[in-house]
Amino acid sequence: MKDIKLIALDMDGTLLNDNQEVPERNRKAIEQALAKDVHVVLSTGRGFNTCYPYAVDLELPSYLITANGAEIWTMEKELLRRRKLESEMIEKLYNITTQVGAEMWMISTEGAFNGNFPNDFNKYEWLKFGCHTDDQRKLDILIKEFSEFEELELSNSLPMNIEVNARGVSKADALEFLCERIGITMDNVLACGDSLNDIKMIQGSGVGVAMGNAQEAIKKVADYESVTNNEGGVGEAIEKFVLNV
Repeated sequence: MKDIKLIALDMDGTLLNDNQEVPERNRKAIEQALAKDVHVVLSTGRGFNTCYPYAVDLELPSYLITANGAEIWTMEKELLRRRKLESEMIEKLYNITTQVGAEMWMISTEGAFNGNFPNDFNKYEWLKFGCHTDDQRKLDILIKEFSEFEELELSNSLPMNIEVNARGVSKADALEFLCERIGITMDNVLACGDSLNDIKMIQGSGVGVAMGNAQEAIKKVADYESVTNNEGGVGEAIEKFVLNV
């Protein structure tokens, strides 16, 4: 059994149920893990503003990984690290996605844009770009177009979307930074997730857990598959690998 000292939790489709709530099983397990002095870190594709309230609600004392690892924060709102996308690249991605005809969103250091995009992208500092379509043909075109930019890191948070960060940015890379800061290794990490933006941290952690609702690619690389996000899969993982229930 691994000596787990840090639990890294994706939010949407993992920690949260489909109503954007934390199931009681998850809440109770997190509380018990914190009582054992285990770090619990939200590791999410969300920006800081939509992540922080959940961390406060759960009384998490340590760190937050946001925008797929583009930012690392303390709970005192101290920014430890930031990895940005160039404004020119955001504009290119915006133009390509507009031409293909897909929905999109983007996260800047000042907050998220979803349908109401700025006229001048240079006025902001950018962390992440995302797009979504229910048309597989359009999705394939976007993946092909985006993949031609070597400076980008592509992942997803749902089967029919694409999330884009600067090359080298991932939740796993951010976790490695935190492990070094805390004085532990990735072997001491339990990571839970459901989508491609979780795959590197699930592969790189001591214990990687896929939710029962996870994409097949995640289940294939995980050490364990829990019940779904609606059934408290995070709670099950913590009970098994941290609380030894």
